[in-house]
Amino acid sequence: MQRLRIKFNRGEEVKFISHLDITRLWERALRRAGIPLAYSQGFSPHPLIALAVPLSVGMTSEAELMDITCTRNVTPQWLTDMVNQQLPAGIRILQSQQITPTQPALQAQVRFAEYRVEVKTDKEKGEIEAAIKSLLALEQLPWQHQRDTGVKNYDLRVLIDKIMLLDRQDGMCTLGMRLRCDNTGSGRPEQVTAALGFSEYPEVIHRTGLILETAALFSNRRVATRH
Repeated sequence: MQRLRIKFNRGEEVKFISHLDITRLWERALRRAGIPLAYSQGFSPHPLIALAVPLSVGMTSEAELMDITCTRNVTPQWLTDMVNQQLPAGIRILQSQQITPTQPALQAQVRFAEYRVEVKTDKEKGEIEAAIKSLLALEQLPWQHQRDTGVKNYDLRVLIDKIMLLDRQDGMCTLGMRLRCDNTGSGRPEQVTAALGFSEYPEVIHRTGLILETAALFSNRRVATRH
């Protein structure tokens, strides 16, 4: 058995496809490419494919991660070349790498997600910076989120690791965010912009990185290991 970790992007063309449909898309592409996928045991075998973190509908990304298990060894470059020929516009493998089979499940390793968020505003730079500083100074930020199952109450502040003002021009504000993304909760960029006082829903939410508990493969920059 061989285990590989794949980094891929999701562009504008596929940003409205659900997580379930993305998983099915990968299954079809991998089969058509002739990848020797390993399957689970039991009455309903399924290919051993695991995506790191679901990406909300309407968002794009340059940093999605997925683990697959093969029944025999293949080279990462061959896999990348063969599978990319089977993928639709808007989704491409950027890099693949073999990992040890004993590594913990990918989903269990994710600790933070990083985003670039663009939102319309008439706020001035100083006002935005003051709002960011004020929010980060809070010890708690009680929040409500409406779900299909009802209202969920939680502390939004503990889900925010970092917020940065990247740009402010032409009626648009660009923010960088690092939000918690683990089994204790996941921060949502649009909720952070609302907490900062922006009245508009973000025009763009783009995931730029996933930070793992272990050494972060495929990171866009060097990130210290977190424990």
